[in-house]
Amino acid sequence: MNTSPLPRQFALDISHTPKASLENYLPGKDLALLSALQDLQKTWAQSGITAHSNPLNQRWIYWWGPEGSGRTHLLEAMDLAAQTAGLEHFNLNPSQPTTWVRLEERMEPLSQSDLPSIITVDDVDRLDERLVGALFRILNQVQASKAIHIFMAGNEAPANLKLREDLRTRLGWGLIFQTQVLADDEKIQALEQAAKARGLVLSPDVLPWLLNRFYRDMPNLMALIDALDAYSLETKRAVTLPLVRELLQSK
Repeated sequence: MNTSPLPRQFALDISHTPKASLENYLPGKDLALLSALQDLQKTWAQSGITAHSNPLNQRWIYWWGPEGSGRTHLLEAMDLAAQTAGLEHFNLNPSQPTTWVRLEERMEPLSQSDLPSIITVDDVDRLDERLVGALFRILNQVQASKAIHIFMAGNEAPANLKLREDLRTRLGWGLIFQTQVLADDEKIQALEQAAKARGLVLSPDVLPWLLNRFYRDMPNLMALIDALDAYSLETKRAVTLPLVRELLQSK
């Protein structure tokens, strides 16, 4: 997950920032992965869903790619869809080990239930030895469960992860996809879509200039859209190139 700081920080209206979803994800070359996730989400939205409503016949999906390729966005989208469908859901990452303990305590009743439950795991490549063991045990129980689905993301294909062999092999049992960094024209399309979702109007020269002068990865570019939104409201000015330069210079 990218944590590079913005040149200037603002108190953003978080409620106004669109949440990650499959609808606001620009797939680029990731159409097969997006289609698989959309099929699953459709089953969650159906009433009377059961353990047998699994169009992929897979208990887990792992996707991998470089930072800025949409890995975390897709995990957040699946987590939000599970919440919206009223499913029990667990969001795991290496920085919150207590969450893993709580999930392992719940795995037995979850594995016996006919109602779907969802697990998302980010930054698999950053798991320490203890969490690698926890994920291996969780995957074993997911495999034997009636209706648990787990979605995982990392920066390498399973065979190239610097993790123990049995976990790398187990990850390969599910569906595997690679997420791709967007081309410049696709980045502009995604940023235009993000700005439109915020009700933000950008002058035509803003986005090409940003791609040449600012961070080129999508997490920082999306964060800058939020900062421009806040700065535009704060200054009561339209988002033009002079406003962008002013924001980036005010460190």
